[in-house]
Amino acid sequence: MAGSDGLLVLLILVSTVVASFLAMAETALTRVSRVKALTLEEGDRRSAKLGRLVEHPERYLNPVLLLMLLGHLVIATTVGILAERHWGAGGVAVATVVETAVIFVFAEAAPKTWAVQHPEQSALLSAPLVSALVSFLPVRIITRGLIGLSNVILPGKGLKGGPFVSEEELLATIDVATEDEIIEHDERRLIHSIIEFGDTVVREVMVPRPDMVSVEGKAKVSDALEVAIAAGFSRLPAFDQGIDDIIGVVFLKDLVRADREGRSDDEVRNLVREAHFVPETKRVTELLKEMQLHKFHIAVVVDEYGGTAGLVTLEDLIEELVGEIVDEFDVEEPPIERLSEDEVRVNARMPIDEVNELLRADLPTGDWDSVGGLVFNLLGHVPTEGEAVEIDGHCLIAEKVQGRRIGRVRITKIESPASASAE
Repeated sequence: MAGSDGLLVLLILVSTVVASFLAMAETALTRVSRVKALTLEEGDRRSAKLGRLVEHPERYLNPVLLLMLLGHLVIATTVGILAERHWGAGGVAVATVVETAVIFVFAEAAPKTWAVQHPEQSALLSAPLVSALVSFLPVRIITRGLIGLSNVILPGKGLKGGPFVSEEELLATIDVATEDEIIEHDERRLIHSIIEFGDTVVREVMVPRPDMVSVEGKAKVSDALEVAIAAGFSRLPAFDQGIDDIIGVVFLKDLVRADREGRSDDEVRNLVREAHFVPETKRVTELLKEMQLHKFHIAVVVDEYGGTAGLVTLEDLIEELVGEIVDEFDVEEPPIERLSEDEVRVNARMPIDEVNELLRADLPTGDWDSVGGLVFNLLGHVPTEGEAVEIDGHCLIAEKVQGRRIGRVRITKIESPASASAE
């Protein structure tokens, strides 16, 4: 073998090793999340470099792919030159087959499989060299130039900030972790609630106007005290001309103090404190921050016309995270009663999304938030007790109606005509 042939063989070996290392690095770095990289940072320089790489994957992925492709092309070209020089055209064909098998095994399958089996170890091993490669100015210039050329050929805005994880993917990851018993079911439920908390508006958690317990401003302290004790509330909104004319909030402790001081005949308006008003479309995360900052526990919810839509308390916001909080004095009907496998009874105030999750259904959403609102919308009038409507393979029955308000709804899964004919 001539000296030039020896150099070409050496070039093939070096290119194979480099391509194999880059294949391992690509797989390892893409499989290590930013959170995982942060957990590995314990003063190790490799961990710090790994953290910087996975924080901006778009900075290392293209250079690594470019260099890996360059390695494969060098191997293919050099093998072709040697094969044609010694064995002619037939040798080139045989060498191509052998070269493909060697590249697949040693420069693709083997290093990537090892990276999948040892993601943390391979990521830490490859991080320093990859960090040095992507910092090399010629590599960065060539990569950016080629990416710019591809953007000219295939115009598009691209992903600013690199890859991201959607809310659905994050929830799916949490569900998989629960199935693998990495986190508990209660932890899963809490994480789901926290993620959904940011998309919730006040209208979805407030006590609606018909359920509000309030007192008139000209009422006597003794009468207001009886109302507060009977309802079991420590704060009550006070109104003047009507429920749309809220003048403030009266505290139970202020009523008790006034009563003990002999002022039981005073008007409630003399004891009210400032009321906080929020729009019904306000996000609960923002309201929670305001409650913490300004130290108030109750707010009056107003609609777009300035009328009173309902009442929201700090407890309502916390219940949206941890579930219903019921003390020994609360006497409430259960929000959900499972009557059979295909039938449930729910409170008409239950949100549509919770009903869909419970029944694995797809009941429509719209201007209404609750299942009672859905029944109203479908019927187009105030239902009578027992009146039913069908939607999305389910029968919704207004089981309890109080005046013009639906109290309970029974939901029954019905058999579709298509499935019945199939049977």
